[in-house]
Amino acid sequence: MTATEPFEGAPLIAPSSTDHPLYDQVVEACRSVYDPEIPVNIYDLGLIYTIDIDAENAVGIVMTLTAPGCPVAGEMPGWVADAIEPLAGVKQVDVQLTWEPPWGMDMMSDEARLELGFM
Repeated sequence: MTATEPFEGAPLIAPSSTDHPLYDQVVEACRSVYDPEIPVNIYDLGLIYTIDIDAENAVGIVMTLTAPGCPVAGEMPGWVADAIEPLAGVKQVDVQLTWEPPWGMDMMSDEARLELGFM
C-alpha cells in the first residue's frame, strides 16, 4: 500500500463538524446554492461531502459535482463560498473540489429524489 491509498475500511468522505454551533447555518447556506441544470440544492443532491469547522470558525468544504465536465465546475465552489462567508461568526471559507468518491444518485437525500421524481 502506498501513502496515497486509503487504509482499508477508512471512509472515503471525511466526517463533518456536526456538533459545531455554526454547522446548521452552514448547511442552510449550502442549501441556498443550486446546480443550474438540476432544480435541487447542492446539499440535498449530495454534492457537499464534508463541512469542517475549526475552533476559530474557519469553514472547510469538500464537495464534488455531478460530473467532471459540469459546465459550472469553475464557478460553483465560489458560489458555495459566497453563500457561507456572510454568516455571522465565520472567519474564512475554503472550498475544495474532489472527484473521489465519484458522485452517484445514491448520495441524494430522499427530498431530492422525490423532487426529481425518483421516488
